[in-house]
Amino acid sequence: MVARGRRTWPIWGEGRVGGTAGTAIPRCLGGTRPVGGAGGYGTHVGRRKVQGLMKAWWGSGGWSWPPACFFCDATKFNLHPVSTSLPPVPGQKHVGEALPPGMVTRLYDGMRRVDLTGRAKGPSERVSREQFTASMSHLLKGNSEEKSLVILKMISAADGPVRAGEVQKFAEDLVGSVVHVLSHRQELKGWAAGPAPRVQALAAQLLSGMRLQDGEGLLGPQWQDRECDQAVIADWVFRAPQVAAFLGVVIHKGFRVPCPSLDLRTLVPKCEADPGRSILDVLSVTYVNAHLPREQRHRWRLLFSSELHGHSFSQLCGRVARRGPCVAVLEDHGGHVFGGFASRSWEVKPQFQGDNNCFLFSIAPRMAVYTPTGYNDHYMYLNQGQQTMPNGLGMGGQHGYFGLWVDVDFGKGHSKAKPTCTTYNSPQLSAAEDFRFDRMEVWAVGDPSESELAKSNKSILDVDPEARALLEISGRPRHSEGLREPPEDQ
Repeated sequence: MVARGRRTWPIWGEGRVGGTAGTAIPRCLGGTRPVGGAGGYGTHVGRRKVQGLMKAWWGSGGWSWPPACFFCDATKFNLHPVSTSLPPVPGQKHVGEALPPGMVTRLYDGMRRVDLTGRAKGPSERVSREQFTASMSHLLKGNSEEKSLVILKMISAADGPVRAGEVQKFAEDLVGSVVHVLSHRQELKGWAAGPAPRVQALAAQLLSGMRLQDGEGLLGPQWQDRECDQAVIADWVFRAPQVAAFLGVVIHKGFRVPCPSLDLRTLVPKCEADPGRSILDVLSVTYVNAHLPREQRHRWRLLFSSELHGHSFSQLCGRVARRGPCVAVLEDHGGHVFGGFASRSWEVKPQFQGDNNCFLFSIAPRMAVYTPTGYNDHYMYLNQGQQTMPNGLGMGGQHGYFGLWVDVDFGKGHSKAKPTCTTYNSPQLSAAEDFRFDRMEVWAVGDPSESELAKSNKSILDVDPEARALLEISGRPRHSEGLREPPEDQ
């Protein structure tokens, strides 16, 4: 038993994982309830999920051998039972190269630094099952405060605050580990892994929500030496939910632990296009996808690509009009990647359209999303063939001064914001105010509507009723009767 003032927590016994006794979560982890105890916090996490992990490593027999510890060789990335009565089972079988060495070391060191007794003078030589259970339980299912305590131990061996630069390095390692493990487990869903700058960009975006003790944000390199205590880290984890989601991916996919609460379908959508040809990669898609309505996050279907369908505004209009919510993205000659989400079907007409679910975004050189201000309703605009109204595709701002504009003279556009776009509060998204581009894509998100499915199932003759009438008048046989046009996104 471990005494804590007037409360006494039972320690997990020497028997099998999942017994009725609980593991104390000491004040060093901010715990106030047992892990693994009947009806306690660990009933759902420490017992079931961690037991599943241990069974994966050591078989279905559970833990019945003393002492209740395992040893993690953080240099060779192997996990072995301490007991000599059981054959060692390499953790490499389950972790192997799925996680980068740096993240394995962080997880290992974080577990060793958990002080269950409150009397440890430093990290333990090996990770006990109590340390493992406490760490995993907090990372997988804990609140922001509980997660932050383990994250602090993964960042630094020192007690107390850490430097902002150390948090930045942790964020970059975390984002890089997500790409690494998804690539290793072949769960990129058709997206490319992406370049290193995208890792840094997403890590920087995650850190943009951090607020220091004085309420200031991390505004640049000059803040690298500022201190971040446990309250700052907890607030950051709360403000940036992707931190917890990425930790879940690293643990569940790295250690092959099933987790019903982690839905990769909505975290990384399925890419329905030729792999490796998109402007986007798995990190940029994951970031934009997190801002979409939940029912539209599982599937992205390519509607238009300038590389596949040509540099034609007519092709763009024909392929995106009346196709439901979609994401448009382009890359200008300055290397900036940006776009917008249209929450309603595009309609070719000289009026503004859409609603306040639309947003603009930037991918490179920095990741950011810009949502409506409520100042006006100039969310979307698509027009062609008009002499008195602008012809092109626009989002935000006003005629001649859009937050994002693609001209009917395809390959030209502008992003005007002085100081910001009135509709979305976005800055200039492009490298130059008036820009040129070669690459543009439009992706439909979510499942196609019934009208889209009906359109894709039309007969080829149904598409051209005049040709059908001519065939009937001439008395010629309709050899194409019943033939169906393939879906446009195939």
